[in-house]
Amino acid sequence: MVEQRGADAPETEEALTRPRGAWLRRLAGPLLSVGMLCLALWALRSLASQVSYREVARYVHGLENHRIVLAVLLTAASYGVMTLYDWFGLASIGRKLPRAQVTLISFISYAFSNALGMALLISGSIRYRFYIQAGLSTAEVAKVVLYCTASFWLGLFALTGVTLLLVPVPPTVPLAGWRIPVAIVLTLIPVLWLAGSHVLRQPLRLWRWRVSWPSTSTAARQILTGAVDWGLAAWVLYLLMPNAVDTGFGHFMAIFVLAQIAGLVSHVPGGLGVFEAVMLAGFGATGNEGLEAPILGALAAYRLIYYFLPLCAATVVVLAREARGVAGKVPLAPWFTGLLPPFFAGLTLVSGAVLLFSGATSALPGRMEILRHVLPLPVLEFSHFFASMVGMLLLILARGLQRRLDAAYVLTLVLLLLGAVLSLLKGIDYEEATLLSLLALGLAPAHRLFYRRASLFSATFSVGWIIAILAVLGCAGWLVSFSYKHVEYSTNLWWEFSFYHGGAPRALRALVGATAVGMLFALANLIRPARPQLRLPGEEELARALPLIKHYSSAQAHLALMSDKTLLFDSESKAFIMYDVEGRSWVAMGDPVGEDEDARRELVWTFREQCERAGGWPLFYQVRPQDLDLYLEVGMNLLKIGEEARVKLDGFNLDGKSKKVLRNTINKLTRDGMRLEIVAADRVPALIPQLKTISDAWMRDKGVREKGFSLGTFDPAYLARTPMALVWKGEELVAFANLFLTDSKEEASVDLMRHLPDGTSGVMDFMFIELMQWARGEGYVWFNLGMAPFSGLQNRRTAPLWSRLGALVFGRGERFYNFRGLHKYKDKFDPEWEPRYLAVPAGIALPLVLANIASLISGGLSGMVRR
Repeated sequence: MVEQRGADAPETEEALTRPRGAWLRRLAGPLLSVGMLCLALWALRSLASQVSYREVARYVHGLENHRIVLAVLLTAASYGVMTLYDWFGLASIGRKLPRAQVTLISFISYAFSNALGMALLISGSIRYRFYIQAGLSTAEVAKVVLYCTASFWLGLFALTGVTLLLVPVPPTVPLAGWRIPVAIVLTLIPVLWLAGSHVLRQPLRLWRWRVSWPSTSTAARQILTGAVDWGLAAWVLYLLMPNAVDTGFGHFMAIFVLAQIAGLVSHVPGGLGVFEAVMLAGFGATGNEGLEAPILGALAAYRLIYYFLPLCAATVVVLAREARGVAGKVPLAPWFTGLLPPFFAGLTLVSGAVLLFSGATSALPGRMEILRHVLPLPVLEFSHFFASMVGMLLLILARGLQRRLDAAYVLTLVLLLLGAVLSLLKGIDYEEATLLSLLALGLAPAHRLFYRRASLFSATFSVGWIIAILAVLGCAGWLVSFSYKHVEYSTNLWWEFSFYHGGAPRALRALVGATAVGMLFALANLIRPARPQLRLPGEEELARALPLIKHYSSAQAHLALMSDKTLLFDSESKAFIMYDVEGRSWVAMGDPVGEDEDARRELVWTFREQCERAGGWPLFYQVRPQDLDLYLEVGMNLLKIGEEARVKLDGFNLDGKSKKVLRNTINKLTRDGMRLEIVAADRVPALIPQLKTISDAWMRDKGVREKGFSLGTFDPAYLARTPMALVWKGEELVAFANLFLTDSKEEASVDLMRHLPDGTSGVMDFMFIELMQWARGEGYVWFNLGMAPFSGLQNRRTAPLWSRLGALVFGRGERFYNFRGLHKYKDKFDPEWEPRYLAVPAGIALPLVLANIASLISGGLSGMVRR
C-alpha cells in the first residue's frame, strides 16, 4: 500500500501555485520582448509601406563583391576584438587559461548572443558553465562576466556620447531635442568610471552591492576595447549602405548607436525589427526618402554578414574540432563536450527559423525557371509545404536536444537531411541545404552526447522558449505579409498552383502547415497523462530502494528508510531520488542513489522536468563534489552550504598529545563498566520501549522537538530497519544510535543519537570512539560524522555575497543553532572535511528556498524558531 501524505504537509498543486505573482514576474520579460517585437514589425511595415520584397532582394544580390569581402574582414576583426573581453577579464583576476580554449569559448558565446540576443543570459551562461569546468570559482566567473559586460556597455556609452556631442541629430528624429543632455550623461559614465579608478581607492557602495574600482589602465582598456568593437560593427554596416545615402560617417554613427541602444533596451532577441525600424526612421528623417528598399537591403545584408556568418563560422569550428575528436587526433576536454548539446540545440533552432523564413518568401525567378523544366509542379508544391513543417519541427526538437534526448537526436538528424532535400526541390536553395547538411554532418557522430531515453513529450518548455517559438512563427507570418502585400487576397488564392504566380499561395499554405504542427504538438502535451500526486513510500517501494541503498557509496542514502520523503525511481529501478516539497521548493535529499551513472544522470533531468511542469523549483541538498557535473549539465548553480566530516578509519587512533583527553575519557568509562553493543535490525523492535524512555528524557532535557528530512526521528518503524548501537553502563542502557552501514564497506555512519541526560559525562565521545574502532575492525573505510552547516565558507572581501553571509551565520548564529560548537566537536576526531553543496536553478528567490529547506528539516515553520 502507498501511504497518503499527512494533512500538515503542503498540498502539491496548491502549494506550488500559491505565489501567483511569481508567474506574472516570469511572464513580464518575455511578454515585453514580444510586445516590442510586434511594435517594431508594425513600425517597419508603416515605414516601408511602398517597398516590395523584390526590391530589397534585388539590392542584396546587387552588392559589389569588394564591399562584401571588406565587410566580412571587418566582421572578423570585430569578433577578434570581442575575444579581448575575455582575455582582459581573466587577466584582471590573475587567471590564465589556454589561448585556444578562451578564444573558442568567447567566439561561440558572442556568435550565439549576437545572433539570438539576451547577451548577458546566453554568453554569461556559456562562460559560467565552461569556466567552472576549467577550474575557476563561481566568484571568479562572475568577475569575468561582469568585466565583459561592463566593457561592452562602457564602450557603447563612450562611443554614443561622444558621437552625439559632435554630430547634430536631424530635428525630425524622435527625442532629437534631448541630444545634448543624453550625450552628456552617456559620456559622463565612462569618464566617471575612469576618474574613479584613478582617484578613489575605496569600493563604491550601491545599495547592497559593493563595486571595487579597477586600475586606471584596466578601466581605460575596458572603454577602448568596447569602443573599438562598436566602431568596427558600425563600419561593417556603413560599407553596405547604398551610395545614395550620403550623410557622412558621423551622422551614420549617431543613428547607428541610437538604433543599437534601442535594440538592446527592447530585449528583443538580436534587436530584430527594433534596430531596423530605428535605422529606417533615422535615415528617412535625413532626406533619404525613396531609399527605403536599399536601406532595408543593406540591413538584411548586415544581418547575414555580421550575425549569421559568424554563427556559421562557429559551427564549422566546433564541427571540425568534434570531427578531429571522433578521429582520435584531438582528445575532447569535458568543457568542450559539455558545450556541444546546447550548441547543436541553438543551431537547430536557427535552422528551423531559416526554413520558416524561406517558406514565407518567394524563390528567385531564375531558379524557378530551371525547376519548371525538370520538376513536376506537385513536387514543388509539396516540397515547399513540408519544408516549413520541418522547420517548425526543428524549433520543437531544439528543446529536446538541449535536454539531451536520444529521440530528439535521431529525429533532428532525419529532419535536417529531409529539409536539405526539400530546400533544393522547392527553389534550389542550396544555401539552406548546405547549412542543414553541415549541421547534420556535425550532429551525426555526437550520438553519445544525447543519452537520455525519455519521451519527447517529457521535455518541458519554459515560458521564454515557447515565446521564442511563437516569435519566430510571428516573424514568418510578417514576412508573408510583407513579401506579398501587393497581392490581393481572396479565398481562391489558397487553391492556386503555379510556377510563376504561386508564390503567395505557397507561402500561405506553408505558414498554415507550420502552425498546425505547432498546435498539434501543444495539444499532445496538454493531453499527456497527468503528473501523479506525491505519495510517501510504502513497504514495497522501500524494498525496491533497499538494495540500492546498501550498495551505494554514501551511507546517508539510508535516510530514504525514514519513509517521510517521496521516492522517484528511474524506469528500470537502477537509481532513485528522495525528495519532499515545501512551498514551491522541491528539495531532493542528497545525490541520486544508485551505482548506474546513466540512470542517475537521467533522474536529475527527470526530476527537474517534473518540477518545471508543476511550476516548482528543483533543489538538491547536500550534494557531493564528485557529482557536481550532474547539476552543471542541467544548467543549475552550486552554492557551498557547509562541510561533512569523514574519518579515514585505517589511520584513526587515540595516540598523541592531541587525543589525550579523549583517551583518558574512554579509559575511565571502560573501567566504570561502560561497553558498546551492536544489535541487528531484527532485534530492535523488542528494545523500542527502553529506547523511547531514553529519547523522551533527552528531548525534555534539551527542550527540542523532533526534526526530519535530513535528520532521523524517533519512529519505531524507521528504527527497526537499521542496526542499533547500544551503550550500556553495567546492566543499564544509557545511550543508543541507529547505524547506517553499506554492504560495500565504503562508509559507516549514525543518524538518531540519544542518551540519558543524567548519564555519565562523555558518553557520546565513548560511543563515537567505540563505533569507529568497531567499524575499522569490520573493514569499513570511512566513518561519517555528518555535516557542519556553513563550515568552510569565506568572509573575505573578494568572496561572493553568499559565502560571506554563510560565514557570518557560522560565526554569529549561535542564537539559532550551535554551528561553531558542532564543527568544533566533530573536529576533535581529526576528520577530513569535504564540501557539500546546494544545487539550485538560476533566478530563484534564494532566501525563500533556504526558508523552505529549514522548514522541512525543522518539521514546519514553528520548528524553525525553536532549537
